Amino acid sequence: MSADLPEILDAWRMVAARRGVEGRLPLSALTRLRDSLVDTQGEVRFALDFDRDSLKVPYVELRIDAELPLTCQRSLQRFLLPVNIVQRLGLIRDEADEAALPPGYEPLLVPENGQLRTVELVEDELILAVPVVPIMPGTEAVEGDWPAPEEGPEPERANPFAALSALKKHSN
Repeated sequence: MSADLPEILDAWRMVAARRGVEGRLPLSALTRLRDSLVDTQGEVRFALDFDRDSLKVPYVELRIDAELPLTCQRSLQRFLLPVNIVQRLGLIRDEADEAALPPGYEPLLVPENGQLRTVELVEDELILAVPVVPIMPGTEAVEGDWPAPEEGPEPERANPFAALSALKKHSN
């Protein structure tokens, strides 16, 4: 993490001061994201800007730029997925406040003490950006035409009760 970037920010003080922070993180510092990546080569550049909008709603705007090393599920090759995120998170104190957020805001529940972990905030957005099935741009889809078997006359099946029927006829 950038040397001058605090690990924990007081969201409410940052909003009141209308401040922002910028930083860089190595991908290796994002422990929860690591399992989704092929390797941890590279870094993430991000900016967090705290403010209030015209409706006095406190928010943090995240801007994140990264290239995530993933494995293509078509070719099984390593590729870099460019990720450019601009996300506005409405800061709420209680889940009930979520309904009051304007359209376009994602809710971010802030603890009473207002402390937000910078790395976790960035890492959460990157985890959401990883596709469920990573596919390298430009790879061809493997599509097969699997025709259904031709419909024909149903083959006759042996009746399992035919033997009983034969026994019944002999006993009469």
